[in-house]
Amino acid sequence: MTLSNYSYWQIFQLLIVPAFIATMKMLLIASVFSTLIGFVLGVLIVVTEKGGLYQNVVINRILDFFINTIRSFPFIILLISIIPFTRLIVGTSIGETAALVPLTVACSPFMARIFQNSFKEVDPALIEAAKSFGASKPQIIFRVMLKESVPSIISGLCLAIINLLGCTAMAGAVGAGGLGATALTYGYQNFNMKIMYSICVILIVLVAIIQYFGDWIYRKLK
Repeated sequence: MTLSNYSYWQIFQLLIVPAFIATMKMLLIASVFSTLIGFVLGVLIVVTEKGGLYQNVVINRILDFFINTIRSFPFIILLISIIPFTRLIVGTSIGETAALVPLTVACSPFMARIFQNSFKEVDPALIEAAKSFGASKPQIIFRVMLKESVPSIISGLCLAIINLLGCTAMAGAVGAGGLGATALTYGYQNFNMKIMYSICVILIVLVAIIQYFGDWIYRKLK
C-alpha cells in the first residue's frame, strides 16, 4: 500500500511522529556529549594559553589545530569520512546510534570555542582577586571563570544546539533516521510536498522554541 492510500493524519502518526522522536533523541544525547567534551576542550585551551593558569604553548597549539581542523569540515563530509571511526565506536555506521558519533564530533569543537570565548570574557581582575585570596586553580576555573561566564555560555549553547538540529537533519541523508531522513525519503524522493513541508515547519518551530528558551534563560541569569 502506497502513501496515497493513507490520510495525512495517518502519515503524520506513522512517519513524522516517530521521526520527530528519533531526532529529539539524537539532539538531546549529542548535545549532552558535545557540551561535556566542548567544556573540557574549552577549559584546556584557555588555561594552557600564554599567561593561563597552566600555561603550555605546545598543548595549546595542538588543541587549537585540532579544533580548527574538525570545524573546517562540512558536516556531510565529516559524516562520511569518519565512518570507520563510527563503526569502531558503535559497531555500525547506519541508524540513530551511529549518527551520535559524527554529531558529537562535529559539535564538540564548536562548543569548545563557545566555552573558550565565554571564559575569555571574564574580567581578569576577578581572577587576580581570587588568586590573592588564595584560591586554587580548580577553584578559579569552576567558581570564578565558569560562574561568571554562565550567561554567555547559555547564549552560545543555544546557537550550537540549533546548529546541531540542522546536522541531525543532514544525517538523514546517510540513513541516520529522524526528520531529515523522512523528509528526504518520503517527501522529496516521493514528490510528497505535504510531508516535506510539514517537516520544514516542525524544524522551524523547534528552532524558535530553542531560541526562546535560550533567550529566557539568558535574561534570567544576566
